[in-house]
Amino acid sequence: MAVRGRRVLQEDLSNVEFETSEDVDVVPTFDSMGLREELLRGIYAYGFEKPSAIQQRSIKPIVKGRDVIAQAQSGTGKTATFSISILQSLDTTVRETQVLCLSPTRELAVQIQKVILALGDYMNVQCHACIGGTSLGEDIRKLDYGQHVVSGTPGRVFDMIRRRVLRTRSIKMLVLDEADEMLNKGFKEQIYDVYRYLPPATQVCLISATLPHEILEMTSKFMTDPIRILVKRDELTLEGIKQFFVAVEREEWKFDTLCDLYDTLTITQAVIFCNTKRKVDWLTEKMREANFTVSSMHGDMPQKERDVIMKDFRSGQSRVLISTDVWARGIDVQQVSLVINYDLPNNRELYIHRIGRSGRFGRKGVAINFVKSDDIRILRDIEQYYSTQIDEMPMNVADLI
Repeated sequence: MAVRGRRVLQEDLSNVEFETSEDVDVVPTFDSMGLREELLRGIYAYGFEKPSAIQQRSIKPIVKGRDVIAQAQSGTGKTATFSISILQSLDTTVRETQVLCLSPTRELAVQIQKVILALGDYMNVQCHACIGGTSLGEDIRKLDYGQHVVSGTPGRVFDMIRRRVLRTRSIKMLVLDEADEMLNKGFKEQIYDVYRYLPPATQVCLISATLPHEILEMTSKFMTDPIRILVKRDELTLEGIKQFFVAVEREEWKFDTLCDLYDTLTITQAVIFCNTKRKVDWLTEKMREANFTVSSMHGDMPQKERDVIMKDFRSGQSRVLISTDVWARGIDVQQVSLVINYDLPNNRELYIHRIGRSGRFGRKGVAINFVKSDDIRILRDIEQYYSTQIDEMPMNVADLI
């Protein structure tokens, strides 16, 4: 594949806790960003008052057309950062796809579409979510009609490009949300497949809460002199989220502990994470047998079912959701203020994504980790990695939520 521009990021990346790579202006208000009037109206109507730290630093360089790598902690408004930048750069008089935004899960792709449509409410913007598990015919019809922005998952997007339904000639920006996941094994090839079809001058923006060393090295392949806007890892601690652990000697004790906690869970809304789809199904069944009301979601479920479950959970009709990591990234449900790791996540990066489901954008939250004796090491590792403290769960945990 073609390499754009000169190779960057050749310097030593061993201390990846760098901040921004060059002096980036901090723009304190939306009004002073030079955004179009109808976009500003959309931003304020959406309920934003003042840009968050990542928005103050990233929107301007993206709008200027620079390649940008933006990292900020979970729940700080990353989606709105690139959504506002995308909307500012569109020419809505031309009904052709100008921006392609790729995400690792269908739910996230749909959520991004909703944010773009909401912020672009006064701009007459066309944005389509192009995701697997939905009708091909509908996709083709929508893309034929003409979409300014396509937010999708790599597989279906590539399929549409290959069928020449999604025309790429006017695309000027590619956004990879949750970029570390996207450039991981599963999606890497598909991303490169899509990238090969884009015009050579396409601007690339990577967005994520976590950007491990090897991902940053890879970016040199398809980014030109990117501005890096990164927060130090120890600033990735999750402000306002209290983290606890419950020591369980044996796997089967986790279930009893969860049942004891059930009343606490339903005070607000809770997400319970398991590491496998099988475990999600097993736990859901066991909870229901014990007469507890729970809903569950994972990647093997048909899309329609996933949609219904998300809708019920968003509206508060279901209060306890058991899920795999398909849910861990970027899904924003305001009321979630409790996350339970029934299983500790398989890697440290996932921890911050999971517990960042609670306490979004400065709201309070609680995370409870079920820890078997052989998990203590992993827990200590997580503590050290994020310079944070995870204490034993107090009896009055309900008062903290």
